[in-house]
Amino acid sequence: MTTVHSQPEGQSTLIDVRRLAPRERHPLIFQTFDELAPGEAFILVNDHDPRPLYYQFLHERPEQFTWNYLEQGPEVWRVQIGKAA
Repeated sequence: MTTVHSQPEGQSTLIDVRRLAPRERHPLIFQTFDELAPGEAFILVNDHDPRPLYYQFLHERPEQFTWNYLEQGPEVWRVQIGKAA
């Protein structure tokens, strides 16, 4: 089960994928990203460094996203992923 928390206006949605099967994580993340308006962002919570996801974004959504680590392990990684304005 995925935890998706909507935040008050002006704050990012939180998506915790730690309990999802790995094959389900990237499709959910890209779907969430695609639903963002320019300038909006969400926070991804993961149990490992999502660096492969970063490279997938570079390939599939070049120059369309922002990536900002908020927490870098060792047990929890939080990344703010935004849609470029």
